[in-house]
Amino acid sequence: MRMRTSRSYGLLGPRVTADTLHVTAHSETRTVPYSADLMYAVVADVERYPQFLPWCMGLRVLSRQKDGSREIITAEMLVGFKAFRERYTSRIVLDPIARTIAVTQTEGVFRHLRNDWAFSPDGERCQVNFAIEFEFKNRLLGAIAGQAFAHVLIRMSDAFEARARAVESLHPRADQPS
Repeated sequence: MRMRTSRSYGLLGPRVTADTLHVTAHSETRTVPYSADLMYAVVADVERYPQFLPWCMGLRVLSRQKDGSREIITAEMLVGFKAFRERYTSRIVLDPIARTIAVTQTEGVFRHLRNDWAFSPDGERCQVNFAIEFEFKNRLLGAIAGQAFAHVLIRMSDAFEARARAVESLHPRADQPS
């Protein structure tokens, strides 16, 4: 079962201040047939993103720190599509106990970028909650990206689910027949 909700603030949306003209926000809840621990592990494994995530051409971990049970990663990602290539640096907070992941850009192409993941067990399945807010520094880039936004989100969500399927096939749950 899929439920999608989104809101976008752009040229025809509300103008709050000159600094917040084109923020796009989206939230999604998806129930998947994988455990919350597996889905958390797949999304938290940022070094593997170039192997399966569309448009992720490279990722380099710049630093790792522990803060109690949480891990804080600073990573630089190279994204691209056709002739378009951009790098940006993010702060990623992994909380395995709460099964949450929070990402904010610290440097790069966005004026504002934040995305949050939460993984909740639902029997043998998992409920994945994802929310993103972003605004590009370059309005033209924002307009171009905005047109493809829904397609990009669906492809990315599907890629994480496909990665979980691949990982689970290599390491099936003990209660499932091999």
